[in-house]
Amino acid sequence: MQSTRSTALAGTLRGACRIPSRTAASARRFTVCAVADSTPLPRVPYRPALRSHPCQLTQSRRYGSSASSSSSSSSSSSTSTTEPLRTTPLHSLHLAHKAKMVPFGGFQMPVQYDALGVRESHLFTRAHASLFDVSHMVQRVFSGPGAARFLQRVTPSGLEALPVHRSTLSCLLRDDGSGGIVDDCVITRLPGDRFYVVTNAACRDKDDAYLAREADKWNRSSPAADGWEVKEERWGLGGLIALQGPDAAGILAGVLEAGGLDLTQVLFGQSFFAKIRLAGGKVSSPVLVSRGGYTGEDGFEISIPAEEAIAVTEALLEAGGPDKVQLAGLGARDSLRLEAGMCLYGHDLDESTTPVEAGLSWIIPKERRTADAGFYGAEVISKQLVSPAKGGSGVARRRIGLIVEGAPAREGAEIVSRAEGSNDRIQLGVVTSGCPSPSLGKNIAMGYVKEGFHKAGTEVDVIVRGRPRKAVVTKMPFVPTKYWKGNA
Repeated sequence: MQSTRSTALAGTLRGACRIPSRTAASARRFTVCAVADSTPLPRVPYRPALRSHPCQLTQSRRYGSSASSSSSSSSSSSTSTTEPLRTTPLHSLHLAHKAKMVPFGGFQMPVQYDALGVRESHLFTRAHASLFDVSHMVQRVFSGPGAARFLQRVTPSGLEALPVHRSTLSCLLRDDGSGGIVDDCVITRLPGDRFYVVTNAACRDKDDAYLAREADKWNRSSPAADGWEVKEERWGLGGLIALQGPDAAGILAGVLEAGGLDLTQVLFGQSFFAKIRLAGGKVSSPVLVSRGGYTGEDGFEISIPAEEAIAVTEALLEAGGPDKVQLAGLGARDSLRLEAGMCLYGHDLDESTTPVEAGLSWIIPKERRTADAGFYGAEVISKQLVSPAKGGSGVARRRIGLIVEGAPAREGAEIVSRAEGSNDRIQLGVVTSGCPSPSLGKNIAMGYVKEGFHKAGTEVDVIVRGRPRKAVVTKMPFVPTKYWKGNA
């Protein structure tokens, strides 16, 4: 998901080298199942400390959410070098664990910790479990009789049919009919006509303006007049942590209040409310736990009231112990998500890109793949879903994965046709994300190429430091995902 990356962060990420690690059986989608009850999640106002900007930012790579301007909003989402940075509720914990802090999405965020380097943290997550602070993400709830229909206008998702406590990956769409992506998000249906929506930190201002304007338009329209109103509730800066890795379920099970759920019955994407046993015999307020994450591993994202974020995080660290769970930062998170083939907004997605071009057609249910489906850009997107041979428009470019020989390909590197013994190359596209894969020991990248060059096995060249490097189009995810979908 996205922002402006500092020189320090970009340099640290380049240090993530490569060593093979184990992989497991694959699974793909972010479709979900339901469980548990409807306990409301209390929210207590939290006022983060404002800190002066610690370093000069560069445009070496945006790491978070600087997005292109849109008809939806004219606000910029990039981080200014003069704006103060906010801190998350876990800030003091990061400092206590000697985190290296960098600017990210308007916040001071940990890129790595003293205990492990980026590469080591990445491999530790794949082998055991890591805890990531993702409290900079924006949490909000849409409620009311019209909430599902409203969200079905601004996204292509089929939310009226989504069961309670199930989630779906989705995206906010431009209101000009182009089908461009304003931001990507995860939407979870809660009891009582409520939808929990998590969006990107660095798109905060843009998304706030877009959603406020769209909700106002909806509430002035005829559906609202007929009783289909919608209300938006922003949860401020609450705690949000991601526990990721093969040991995650065992660690979480060890801190759930007595009588908690059997986590083997909680499938990928499923959510539930629970209480966490804390130090000193205390118990947390209800927290929202969702099975999923941004690493390709089994894991959980836990939404916590701000004032309890440190206590819950420390309880998880204590339950697992240092051999099973470690804190991890943005550096490992980026290489993990790239191995899992997941997009980062502002790099792999932007407002000039449609879900079909981005390989996200699967988030659009069959019943909404028509020009009259009622969401922004439906006419354009429905045509893109059908090839020209069958009467549609198809797309001119597609998102692909690459294995690159030699030096790693970084964002902005040109992808060109292979021209053995010749200088006659055709420009095919551009790399949007790239790094050495610690798990595979190979250089991996993601980008867009012209239609027809997107099939797995297609050989291309990538221009790295002025030299062509051989590359092969590769299916994603690069590393098989390990989402829990029940016993086979």
